Amino acid sequence: MTDPSAYPVQLVQPDGQRVLDREHAALVADVGPERLRQLYEDMVVARRIDTEATALQRQGQLGLWPPLLGQEAAQVGSAHALHADDYVFCSYREAAVAYCRGVDPASITRMWRGVAHSCWEPDEINMTNPAIVVGAQGLHATGYAYAAHLDGAEIAVVAYFGDGATSQGDIAEALGFAASWSAPVVFFCQNNQWAISEPVGVQSATPIARRAYGYGMPGVRVDGNDALGVLAVTRQAVARARAGGGPSFIEAITYRMGPHTTADDPARYRTAAELELWRRRDPIDRMRRLLEREQLWDGAFERRVRDRSDAVGELVRSATIGMPDPAPAALFDHVYATPHPLIDEERRQYTAYLEGVRS
Repeated sequence: MTDPSAYPVQLVQPDGQRVLDREHAALVADVGPERLRQLYEDMVVARRIDTEATALQRQGQLGLWPPLLGQEAAQVGSAHALHADDYVFCSYREAAVAYCRGVDPASITRMWRGVAHSCWEPDEINMTNPAIVVGAQGLHATGYAYAAHLDGAEIAVVAYFGDGATSQGDIAEALGFAASWSAPVVFFCQNNQWAISEPVGVQSATPIARRAYGYGMPGVRVDGNDALGVLAVTRQAVARARAGGGPSFIEAITYRMGPHTTADDPARYRTAAELELWRRRDPIDRMRRLLEREQLWDGAFERRVRDRSDAVGELVRSATIGMPDPAPAALFDHVYATPHPLIDEERRQYTAYLEGVRS
């Protein structure tokens, strides 16, 4: 039997040609022309959100932004595999997943502008807000999934994280607990080759997906720049979780084309040659070539995607710039779910301080 972590699953090559893989192709056999086009459109729109937010940060409109450039297929492909009642625990880079889950693009930069504690209401789309603490969401996802399992809810919970997070103890604990208690979690690792300035080889001397075997769960590697391949393996893992089969681990091999965040300078630690190698594997170009090969590309569709991308980009820009500043005392809102005397006293003292400054 072939080790599923030895060779990444791939259904579409960089030139747009399909790969003969009967097992995984069967998992996306229902994906017809319109769904393929939707995958492409969502990736283009996600990239536009990302490039707009990056530009806004450079112009002083955002405090920080974690770019997802190059990881669109990993995020959009996996998001398309989820059911509405599945729950997503993201890291800080999954803006494309949020878009596919139905987040209003006008709210996607709220936290990064510093005008709110969060970007969206989690329960409206079954997805948490960006998690800044690296790897912490793995434990949160596992706890939520185990509770759902005890309640009899037949759902899957997905935890997104990067290759660097696999060196965090939180992820190790989450994997151990999920395997021991059959929690319905899909651990989705976006291996984008760099954890800030450290290459993935520093994180693991073996394919990251192989770690799953030590915990007693299946692990699979997939070409993370192949949206169709990602869709297939995520569907498989989600179906296993929803059916009570327990957790799975997916390693999506992709590349972070931009900086770790807008506070980072990747030119200090990686070469132009490496960047060019991965640019030739661009996930959006790959999907376009597939559409062209299968006679699904025409001028009308191209205009539709461009118009949608332009509209979302303009919405992100205008909404961000127009976000009102919160009242200073709002800092104390939502710290606890219920009233808390310590917070009430701190709010009172801070309000008195501000009044003294103004006077």
